[in-house]
Order: sequence, then C-alpha cells, then structure tokens
Amino acid sequence: MLHTVVMAGGSGTRFWPQSRKAIPKQLLKLVGQQTMIQETVARCRELSHEQHVWIATNSTLSPEIKRQLPQLNPEHILVEPAARNTAPCIGLAAIHLLHVDSEAIMLVLSSDHAIQPESGFVNTVNQAVKLIEAEPETLALIGVPPAYPATGYGYIQTGSAIAADLPGLSVKEFKEKPDPETAQQYCDSGDYLWNCGIFAWKANRILMALKKWEPEMYAALNRISAAIGTSEYERVLAAEFTTMKSISIDYAVFEHSREYLAVIPAEFEWDDVGNWNTLQKYFPTDDDGNTVLGLHCGLETSNSIIRTTDDHLIATFGVENCLIVHTPDATLIAPKDDESAIKKLVTLIEERGYDQYL
Repeated sequence: MLHTVVMAGGSGTRFWPQSRKAIPKQLLKLVGQQTMIQETVARCRELSHEQHVWIATNSTLSPEIKRQLPQLNPEHILVEPAARNTAPCIGLAAIHLLHVDSEAIMLVLSSDHAIQPESGFVNTVNQAVKLIEAEPETLALIGVPPAYPATGYGYIQTGSAIAADLPGLSVKEFKEKPDPETAQQYCDSGDYLWNCGIFAWKANRILMALKKWEPEMYAALNRISAAIGTSEYERVLAAEFTTMKSISIDYAVFEHSREYLAVIPAEFEWDDVGNWNTLQKYFPTDDDGNTVLGLHCGLETSNSIIRTTDDHLIATFGVENCLIVHTPDATLIAPKDDESAIKKLVTLIEERGYDQYL
C-alpha cells in the first residue's frame, strides 16, 4: 500500500516577515487558496487515503499542522525532537510505516512546493509505484524536465531505460547547482532533469540501505522502533534521534546506491516557491509590472512586489524594483532581486535581540 510522507519541519527565512519560526512557509497561503501543506496533502488524495498520510515535523509546528489538517490521524504527525536533515527524518517515518504495514511503499515529498497539474503528478507517482512493485529493490526518484536553465536547483543526469516494459531511466550522476553556462548546457542536452526531492520506495528497502551505509543511524532507528506504542517511546525517541548524524538522504544513500536508482520524468510543472519573486509567476502584474496583493496606491511605481492586507494601505511614490511586505508587526522594504539580503537582515534582527519578530 502507498503511504504519503510529507516532510514539514523547515523554518526558512526567505519569506520573512510573513514567514516566522512558528508559522513558516509551508503553513502559509502563498500561491494558492490553501496553505502550502494543505495543498500538498490535497494533491495526494488520489494516491493515499487520508489515514495513510504522515507528516514529519517538529514540536513547534505540530499544533498548527494538526489544526490545518484535522482530517489526518494525529498519531501520524511525527514529531522530530531535533533537526537532523532528511535521512533520519525518512528513517523515522519508515519505521512507523512498517509498524502498520509490513509492505508499505513510501512516497516522500516536501510540504512547500507548487505542482501542477495534479493529474500529471498522480500519473508520475503511479509510474514510480508500478516500477517499485515490479522491481522492489528500486529507489525511485522523480525528476522534472527543466523549464529554464536554473542555477538554484540540483540536476540528475539520466541514462538508458530501466527496462523495455517498465517506466524509469537509470541515473548516471547527480550534479550540484550549476553556473548559468553549465545550466544551459544541461537544458540543451535533454539528458538532465531537476532533482525536485520527491522519492518513492518500499519502507523496508530504504531501511536496509541505511543499515548498509549508515549503520549507527539504523541501530538507533531500531531502538526507536522497539519503543513505538509503549510509554517509553518519547524518551527513547529523544535519546536516540538527537544522536543521529545530520545528513541528507542524497549523501547517506543515493551516492552509494547508483545501481538501484531510477528516475521517473515528471508529467508536471514544479516550483520550489523559493522566494518572494515567485509570486510574479502566480499572480498578475499591472501595466507598470507590479505584482500587488492587498491595498495599494502608487505613483511612479514599477516592477515591484507589494504584499499587504485589504485593510492596510501601502502608498508608494518613485519606487522601482522593490519588495514591500506588510504584516501586523513588521514591514519589509528591500531590493526585489537580492534574496541574500533578506537572509542577512533576518540574521541581523536575531543578533539585535528582536526575537519576537522572528
């Protein structure tokens, strides 16, 4: 049976001041009518029954996730006691799945990405499941045909077909974020896909991979598994999980398991919704190139992103290429195209002791 595992523990700063530690990007309505985590779960409704959806998060976010997703089994909100990257997160989900379904297939995805159309997403995942059912040793990755020469994404170099009667291509190599010239070469070649961080495999298969390549992590996961359903679970989880190496599933497993990897080309468009500029893809611009969400009145204002509410007016004059975001307790005014500046600003706010605004 297919189980959906949504990783939702991140606390990114790129959407500050709207994104906060207690309400980060995945819990916000940014590009749709629902919050990003709500849209992620809804996208999987044709793949997994709600009782087979699991969320991996942290103690700060779990109450709000339960509030936003009341239809989910609260016991399926897995709370990590510390941030340890994707390999421990996936391992923790895998041991929980195996406690309820010894043949569980895991679909692993992030909680804060935009995907369309939903039908293409469902078809792509079903292809991955078909491959895994035929070849249970397979670790399936989903790769997105690049829409442009992106320098902010990792790439997967594809090889030949896995089999004549099965979906999927072999994986030749993983490529880190390229420079613009290399990214263009990747796009022109037709042999590269964006690595979008969506995976599928049998739960017991990924644990065996961790056993081989991260034996200490596997041993700790086994001890946690033995405590599931007992009064000792929280204590054992806290003791064991916090000792695990912080490492991504890419480095923990994929780099060592090339012969078992397969990549399914996506039948959907994908966006990691990485910064405020993304809004211009999803909302219209006015005649001056401004994307405005909320109440705004401007003169000589162009090529800017302005986000406020319907009861708070932002008035601008002589503004160009700016990002202006209003929230009840903080307002950001910044150059539109300097993503790194927002990260530096958030760091400065923390250093100044203004933690209540983070």
